[in-house]
Amino acid sequence: MPPARNVTAVLGPTNTGKTHLAVERMLAHGGGMIGLPLRLLAREIYERVRKRAGDAAVALITGEEKIIPAAPRYWVSTVEAMPADIDVPFLAIDEVQLCADFERGHIFTDRVLHRRGREETMFLGAATMRPILERLLPGTSFVARPRFSKLTYAGQKKISRLPGRSAIVAFSAEMVYAVAELIRRQRGGAAVVLGALSPRTRNAQVALYQSGDVDYIVATDAIGMGLNMDVDHVAFSSTRKFDGFQFRNLNPGELGQVAGRAGRYLNDGTFGVTGEADPFDQETVERLESHHFDTVRVLQWRNRDLDFANLERLRRSLSALPKLEGLTRAQSGADVIALETVSRDGETAGLAASAQDVERLWEVCQIPDYRNISNAEHAHLVGRIYQFLQSPKGVIDEDWFARQLRHCESTEGDLDTLSTRISHVRTWTFVANRVDWLEAPIYWQGRTREIEDRLSDALHERLTQRFIDRRTSVLMRRLAQKEELMSEVDEEGAIRVEGEYVGRIRGFHFIPDGVSEGAEARTLKAAALQAVAGEILARAKAVAVSADPDLKLTRDGNIIWNHAEVGRAEAGATLLKPRAVVLAGDQLSGPEREEVQARLQKFLDRHIAATLEPLIKLEEAEGLEGLVRGLAFRLVETLGVLPREQVGDDVKALSQDDRAKLRALGVRFGAFHLFIPTLLKPAATELRLLLWALNLQKEGKLPVAQVPPPPGQGLTSAVFDRSTPRGFYGVCGYRICGTRVVRIDMLERLADLIRDRVFWRPRYPEEPRPAGSAEGGGFTIVPDMMSLVGCSGEEFQGILKSLDFRMQKKKVQRPVVAAPVVVAAEAPAVAEAEVPASEPVPEVEAAPVSEEAVTAEAPVEAVAEAPAVAQEAAPAPATEEVEIEVWWPKDTGPFRHRQEKKEQPQRHHQRHRSDSKPSEQSDSKPEGEKPANENRKPRRDERKPRREERPARPGKPIDPNSPFAVLAALKSQMAGKK
Repeated sequence: MPPARNVTAVLGPTNTGKTHLAVERMLAHGGGMIGLPLRLLAREIYERVRKRAGDAAVALITGEEKIIPAAPRYWVSTVEAMPADIDVPFLAIDEVQLCADFERGHIFTDRVLHRRGREETMFLGAATMRPILERLLPGTSFVARPRFSKLTYAGQKKISRLPGRSAIVAFSAEMVYAVAELIRRQRGGAAVVLGALSPRTRNAQVALYQSGDVDYIVATDAIGMGLNMDVDHVAFSSTRKFDGFQFRNLNPGELGQVAGRAGRYLNDGTFGVTGEADPFDQETVERLESHHFDTVRVLQWRNRDLDFANLERLRRSLSALPKLEGLTRAQSGADVIALETVSRDGETAGLAASAQDVERLWEVCQIPDYRNISNAEHAHLVGRIYQFLQSPKGVIDEDWFARQLRHCESTEGDLDTLSTRISHVRTWTFVANRVDWLEAPIYWQGRTREIEDRLSDALHERLTQRFIDRRTSVLMRRLAQKEELMSEVDEEGAIRVEGEYVGRIRGFHFIPDGVSEGAEARTLKAAALQAVAGEILARAKAVAVSADPDLKLTRDGNIIWNHAEVGRAEAGATLLKPRAVVLAGDQLSGPEREEVQARLQKFLDRHIAATLEPLIKLEEAEGLEGLVRGLAFRLVETLGVLPREQVGDDVKALSQDDRAKLRALGVRFGAFHLFIPTLLKPAATELRLLLWALNLQKEGKLPVAQVPPPPGQGLTSAVFDRSTPRGFYGVCGYRICGTRVVRIDMLERLADLIRDRVFWRPRYPEEPRPAGSAEGGGFTIVPDMMSLVGCSGEEFQGILKSLDFRMQKKKVQRPVVAAPVVVAAEAPAVAEAEVPASEPVPEVEAAPVSEEAVTAEAPVEAVAEAPAVAQEAAPAPATEEVEIEVWWPKDTGPFRHRQEKKEQPQRHHQRHRSDSKPSEQSDSKPEGEKPANENRKPRRDERKPRREERPARPGKPIDPNSPFAVLAALKSQMAGKK
């Protein structure tokens, strides 16, 4: 290339005043143009130049926005949108190191190689560009600009510990949102800057940060491209990014470009890492602090001399290779991909017949892919617009264009929805700014700008609502300035400081609103507590004089007053004497706290005494001595439910007077348990369960919060949950029986039902055998038994087995039920036929068959108009042998004999002979020895039926308070009345 004339490259790190120098040089000339890397930066420079030169002298041109006065002298533009046909005395291009960018680099390279000012050209960028510019642009003057302030590495810090005026850098929208949400919870809020935001939204977010409403800004690496903000510290939450092709680590030059935003003008800055980012190694730190980075060796390039003769030649010209060393052909961008896709569409490609048509197609392909849906979708949009432009009208159909805009008009939705709509409307804004593509471009430019502004404002509002807690932010700033705050507490406990809701009082605690943490949260809480101190004291006095109904003890041990927790029960010296603890902070202390504690303790003692009165009396043990006193203490230890097998010998040794004393205290002697029926009620059960859990918590075995609730109210049994802690079901009043747990009072009722049937004998002639009583003793399972415990089948049998009942299979005879016979109406005389049932009727009660049932005739149904029908005497019904299951209590019936046999010592079948030898033993019996079967027991059928009266067993005197004595007295009264 020919030597450069009047070209100056001002190179150096960030914060060297390069952009400021270029603006001043441009204003020193009669006119000029400056190309900037970002629309946001272009807008900022436009506003600065407009204030100096006036509105009529400055034009702004970006892809989506054009402000062009009648005769502008200064042009501010993005690099991509720089007008090619305007001759200016001064021209500057900022951030020329972007020539190496894979996506946009070829555009910057083209401007550096081919755009010049008549009098002066200035390139601004990093010092890494000097070697490649010296080689490509010989004769260029280089000016090195030192950094105004010092940049220092501050290491790794938690996000909650980052200093004020910090910028946190992330490399994806998801990460930006996550970090901003965390800062909002901990530090009051943060502004958000993303590349996908519209310039209006980004300007509004930056203004929030610059105004001091928030002390933090979370952004992508877009802040490294010339955004001028008062940032003291830059923290990298990640050092990896997706560059459009792959995820990779940022190189030191890219890190330095972003980190250099810390410190403005003469103020020093710091940088570091936060979040999940690993600390920088020593070499990287030194390079960032000294601004020494690898030089740029290759610039991205694309052929600017395009051949529009036809599509094929255009495609070949785009794939041309550079001839200069240091340039490399850029990879295919969205415009080239769109051209390739459209060229394969016969209908669209057929419209590009002339060179002018091909050039128009390439112009349409330059539409940016702001929507970023897919290459195919973007190519489809390009093809559709090109078809409109090649139609007879030569412009885009306005009805179609209006429909596309209507999809973007709504301002409802979340952040992602609004961002997507802005991306779509930016595409239509770009299209509207092509003056020859629409019939009324000025109208559509205004319309698209209006929609984009409304969406931008809505997005800014959503970002502010989500990531900035204005209340906390404002209060923190006023507290930091040590201003006196006005506070108030309403009737519902809501606290307002300076009219802003900051939390509420619940019980004796202040609950701050929001999730502010750290020093800010402590300061805010201290300010709010100035208002609540008096309210807490007033509440303490109200609790101290409250009545018992105003307080409530919950299942997990909390004491509730006015729907709030004011105390908690903890294990005390004994099981029935828990200790009340006041739930309050430091705001309640001294005599007021002691009064509340005394009141809660009195409520707790009264509640236990009223709900568990029988246990309290057993614990006091008035009038109980010796063995009966020990049983009372055992009942207290087990909270009123004591398995009988644990104290069986003690119960047998009790006298009737001792039993009467325990019964008078509410104790019932059941077959399986000693228990107090009144304590099985839901309220008493919950309280007993709480006392049991408090004792376990005291021993460090189980927190009260992890104790499961008791089985549902009204359930007589439930499935056994093996995950429950040991002893849980016993306290709840249930016994584990196989795979189920059964309420103990139902087990005792079951025992009473079985006891009446095992050894049933008629008390008067022809008394019917009760259902379930088996002939010869034992019982069979009947529905009444199963309904008591709420289960049947194998589960009920498992309950019986767990209670030491044994089952015996027994064969019995039962009649075969005959089916009824219907006699035909017109038959003169039909003898009754016996029809046996196809299936035997199952016997579930094993009850004896009555004589009437055996001799009864099968019923006969006859038609009323039938003549005389002869009947024969029905034969005796047939019987069949069936097998039934008979159950016996342990060690009774047939199982008693088996137990006795197990207990008898084994007898020798041969006599011991000390001197005999096996060969001398004889099969004959010794003289005088009786036959082996002489003393045998007679068989059952050889025994004589006899029934002897069992002598009365001398027993203990009958307890007049026992249920049996009361029943006998009632029967005597009824007999006397008869």
